[in-house]
Amino acid sequence: MRLLVAEDDAALRARLASALADAGFAVDAVADGTEAEFLGQTEDFDAAVLDLGLPGMDGLSVLSRWREAGRGFPVLVLTARARWHDKLAGFNSGADDYLTKPFQLEELILRLRALIRRSAGHAHPRLACGPLELDANAGRFSLRGDPLALTAQEFRILAYFMHHPGKVISRGQLGEHVYEGGFDPDSNALDVLIGRLRRKLGPGLLHTVRGQGFVLGDPP
Repeated sequence: MRLLVAEDDAALRARLASALADAGFAVDAVADGTEAEFLGQTEDFDAAVLDLGLPGMDGLSVLSRWREAGRGFPVLVLTARARWHDKLAGFNSGADDYLTKPFQLEELILRLRALIRRSAGHAHPRLACGPLELDANAGRFSLRGDPLALTAQEFRILAYFMHHPGKVISRGQLGEHVYEGGFDPDSNALDVLIGRLRRKLGPGLLHTVRGQGFVLGDPP
């Protein structure tokens, strides 16, 4: 899952990027509202963490422009503004959740996982596809009841598949959602990762649909 983090405080931005990467996300972190607005318009993100007090363009303007352009990814507003009318302005601009500084990183990660899960149509935090299960809150996979050991990139890929079971995912779409900073379509890195996942999952779960991409579970 790929996140956009827009936060002008350098120390907090670094903490967020590090904690979210450790939690299994690919993170694009920026300090400027103008850059955040551009990336949100041109890149595929699964969610965004958006500070309101950004230089260049304030967070509410960034959010409004995303929504006016039809960009529907979940947005968690992160700000020191605790007054109700500030929160109301954020929700009216299209925010999906609101977290006031100071905050616990663990809570932010849980909220982001819930936003992403619900945006993909999953009400329950435990996602299953045959013998494979993802505890979305804990960020852990199990296969036939046993813990499944994955690298960070393997986790990102498999988590994206688990949020979209039975759907054909193209190489480009998959690459855009698991690599920070975009994806090189000429790279074979994705094919190597898919091959490693197949070996770990065993036969019958992860399939190639010729000329279209990959699918977890039975193709539609």
